[in-house]
Amino acid sequence: MDIGNLIAESDSDRDSAYDAGEELEFMTVQSAVMRYRQENGRTYHAYKDGLYLLPNDRSENERLEFQHYIFLLTFNDELQIAPLPEKMHRVLDAGCGTGDWAIDFADSHPECHVTGVDLSPIQPVFNPPNVTFIVDDLDDTWTFGPPFDFIFSRFMTGSITDWPAFFTKAYDSLTPGGTIEVQDTIWHLRTDDSTIPPSSPLLKWTNLLREGMAVNGRPIDSAIHYKSQLAAAGFVDIEQHIYKWPTNGWAKDRRHKYIGKWNNENVSGGLAAFSLALFTRSKEEMGLGWKIEDVEALLDAARRDLRDGGLHAYFPVYVVYARKPS
Repeated sequence: MDIGNLIAESDSDRDSAYDAGEELEFMTVQSAVMRYRQENGRTYHAYKDGLYLLPNDRSENERLEFQHYIFLLTFNDELQIAPLPEKMHRVLDAGCGTGDWAIDFADSHPECHVTGVDLSPIQPVFNPPNVTFIVDDLDDTWTFGPPFDFIFSRFMTGSITDWPAFFTKAYDSLTPGGTIEVQDTIWHLRTDDSTIPPSSPLLKWTNLLREGMAVNGRPIDSAIHYKSQLAAAGFVDIEQHIYKWPTNGWAKDRRHKYIGKWNNENVSGGLAAFSLALFTRSKEEMGLGWKIEDVEALLDAARRDLRDGGLHAYFPVYVVYARKPS
């Protein structure tokens, strides 16, 4: 039984003579998907429990919506920077989260149908008629209906275990001449003027985060390989652009200063979301085995660094796009 189709199906679409056993099965699967794991005061997805280490609760969803706005600031209100195919009918948002991008894109392109895929059913109930959300695991075989004319993915580093396989599935799921765009960050604190001391708690946090995710088989520096992996999958006309998201308003450039202030709220609000599951779960669950009070002490120190305008730190954001040959 396809879980995604079950969740996306509405009651009004069903025949009045439905089979009672099928209805019971639907309710059982739906309730299982909604029965989230509760841990450290946060909730986590139930479908494929444990695969994705960020929470799916209201606080995290609000942060993701906040983060969506930072992308709009970064790209001057554009939802993508890749040249789009001349004719678009079907679009895939691979790892749609709260669905903000999928909904905005559907509103901007009413001629297209947008399919959003995520592990959690955290998207709005009422959406444009040309949007469908599906619960599924992108590491599995893709069964949600190729071909697509445009495939989009954003901030999925740490979620995908096999990026070369992801790009091969994307290639196979695109129409000839179709486009893919991937937007991602590298969780490695950078500076261009050596203002980050080796003792920085924020630097320590990012290093531990990278080490822990690598042990989980979900590296968070995956974006540095996207260009070569897209080429290996058969894509052509590959372009890569790298942007900077400052950690606060330290930048002299007015636009970067503004992005930095917003990103400060984004990262500050996300520190616990990024850390609690990874740091406190046992080593048997691929966690770091920390005590919660030690995690909170590190995060408090990292937040002080985030507020320090003397640390000219930033996170690089990669945007890579390519085309499937016609």
